[in-house]
Amino acid sequence: MGSKPTTIKEIARILNISPSSVSRGLHDHPSIGAVTREKIKQLAKSLNYEPNNAAILFQKGKTYTIGVILPELSEHFFSIAISAIEDEALKKNYTVIFAQSHDNYDQEVKLVEKMKMQRVDGLLVSISKDTSKFDHFEKLNAFNIPVVFFDRIPPFKNVHYVACSLESATIEAINYLLKKGHRNIGMINGPTTLYASEERKEGYIQAITFNRLKFDPALVVNCDLTEKGTIDAADQLLNYKRKPTAIVAFNDYVALFLIKYFKKLNVVNDFDVVSYANLPIISYLDNSPVASVEQHPYLQGQKAANILLDLINSPKQENQAFYNTIVESELIVSDVTDGY
Repeated sequence: MGSKPTTIKEIARILNISPSSVSRGLHDHPSIGAVTREKIKQLAKSLNYEPNNAAILFQKGKTYTIGVILPELSEHFFSIAISAIEDEALKKNYTVIFAQSHDNYDQEVKLVEKMKMQRVDGLLVSISKDTSKFDHFEKLNAFNIPVVFFDRIPPFKNVHYVACSLESATIEAINYLLKKGHRNIGMINGPTTLYASEERKEGYIQAITFNRLKFDPALVVNCDLTEKGTIDAADQLLNYKRKPTAIVAFNDYVALFLIKYFKKLNVVNDFDVVSYANLPIISYLDNSPVASVEQHPYLQGQKAANILLDLINSPKQENQAFYNTIVESELIVSDVTDGY
């Protein structure tokens, strides 16, 4: 068995002074003379004294940890966002705790409770595709735990969030396909519970109607973001009387499922596909999407982390305004000869 760690009380007993004097001496308090301070520090060093950080943080009312809950750590977007969050947290000496909801609402609720029990100082969240109720986040207000959402955000403004301009991104994507000559453009959208799906659909409708085309609701199909869900959505579009010649996919993963399915059907060259996320891997693939929306995950993570740290370290105001931060998207075209 190892020896017990040295305590302030033990140092005080050896030097025949009070524990509070030892504590002040270790922190260079001016009320303790220079000679006594030096004696305290030398004895502490010789006894391998380590401060009880947990007790210190408890006194400060902080743990210097922030929690992050997101759907999947394995997704490229979130791995980049995580790098930014860690970079910003380390600058302020914060530790980051990560957890995955695996796109499951019940799991997300449990993780929020666990983060609260871990006494995190604040929480960064990208919600699951199943999340349509948000009371598990609202309960954190009673514990003074601020929450900042990023990428996948709730469908209302009275929260702190950082997100990409998906509506304008979709308008740009549709205009690009129209410029390429497409008139029947389909969309394989995400779950209706996601605000990100609503934004994509709204951008689609705006672009179609602005260009004096009739909006056909049957050309917009929702899926659960799985491979099977993507195939089911693709079949709906392929069997529709106004079969599209181009498809906007919810993200690059859905686009890859779609292209894989089209290859199996030997129709991969019959469609242009545009997606979101701009994964590096798509540029190395045959029959890759003709364009993908860059959503700037590092910038989103960076801004979200800085907002959260500001909320943690600034006095809470009664009528504090909500941070609603939009990161501008960018349509990255694969074929540079398109001249777009």
